[in-house]
Amino acid sequence: MTGGLSNLSVLRRNWTEYSDPSTTHVVDVAGVRFGGARPVVVAGPCAVESYEQTLSAARAVQAAGGRLLRGGAFKPRTSPYSFQGLGANGLEILARVREETGLGIVTEVQDPRMVDQVAATADMLQIGSRSMQNFPLLVEVGRAGIPVLLKRGFSATLEEWLCAAEYVAREGNTAIVLCERGVRRDCSWSHARSEFDLEVIGPLRRASPLPVIGDPSHATGEWTRVEEVSREALEAGVHGLLVEVLAPGTERSELRCDAHQGVPEDVLRRIAEFAGTWTVPAPAEDPALGVGAPS
Repeated sequence: MTGGLSNLSVLRRNWTEYSDPSTTHVVDVAGVRFGGARPVVVAGPCAVESYEQTLSAARAVQAAGGRLLRGGAFKPRTSPYSFQGLGANGLEILARVREETGLGIVTEVQDPRMVDQVAATADMLQIGSRSMQNFPLLVEVGRAGIPVLLKRGFSATLEEWLCAAEYVAREGNTAIVLCERGVRRDCSWSHARSEFDLEVIGPLRRASPLPVIGDPSHATGEWTRVEEVSREALEAGVHGLLVEVLAPGTERSELRCDAHQGVPEDVLRRIAEFAGTWTVPAPAEDPALGVGAPS
């Protein structure tokens, strides 16, 4: 690490009980452990659009072997005219679906003023890619005291990502799971392409004991590629996957958010079955630096 970042508490070198690069700081979310030997599959719709859609997706997640339900009540969108989520009504739907299924809830918060409201429903607060460097939000989420899923910004360096985690950790909350969601590789007026950064997983795990998961849905933007990238991510060493699901009985044309990203139920089942047989490998030794964290 350079640039005066060597004092970050989330680095292995400063977290003495995790100095061994084969160890991981386990994060418990509603009884589900991130950072253990088996990957965790978190799945659900991109956005909560109705009670029926969310419950259908949750039952599909549960039947496939998913452990937690993801779904956005508040949705940051590029266009101010796009669907922004159901807000407080979406949180109520998530709470009802948790009562029906028992699945813990992962949902996004994007405004520091809304942290308490979202935390009252969520079992895990998600910080989206666009909010990774919203520092007041990171501070408030750290103070909330519940687990945090911190997505990498789509142009963020590894150091910037770890600095964002530090904003949460220095408020006393180290229940942080990092999420690689793809970085921007090519863009123009009419086209933007993201790519899952497989190369960041090893250096990240050597640098920090925080668990890391992959989001193949946003990394690819196309459901037909999600299964392939899910397997690649697991092979690279992630501790789990965050997968968007098309709720059974829902037509893609009906959806108001990321209609092309949700995998059908049978694909989710194959992903979960593969993950269920997988053992998370220890981070590979860096040929230049050795096994330990960067100096």
